Amino acid sequence: VQLQASGGGLVQPGGSLTLTCATSGRPFSPAYMAWFRQAPGEEREFVSAFRRSTNRGYYADSVKGRFTISRDSAKNMVYLQMNSLKPEDTAVYYCAAAERNYNSGSMFNSNIYDYWGQGTQVTVSS
Repeated sequence: VQLQASGGGLVQPGGSLTLTCATSGRPFSPAYMAWFRQAPGEEREFVSAFRRSTNRGYYADSVKGRFTISRDSAKNMVYLQMNSLKPEDTAVYYCAAAERNYNSGSMFNSNIYDYWGQGTQVTVSS
């Protein structure tokens, strides 16, 4: 299984971007598909996840109300619509997939994810 993240770029504060994560390889139906990000000098942090069993998205407090995660189950793709972007959103964004349906408290932990994409750079700057 391979994940491919795309859609990053340079955007002004207040702008929008949509990230896409495409999967390839053997068919699989992950319990979670998620986005993490890592800014320079910082640890990788959870941004958002889509849980298959509840069919809903979950968000870090820092992006709640601004970001929306969605999933196309037929294509096994996940999207992250990012609105009202701030300079502190600048980071490399990674998509990830977890096959096992861990309890919801685990989704914030990067260790549960089995597959990772290569990352896409998002820069928010005027």
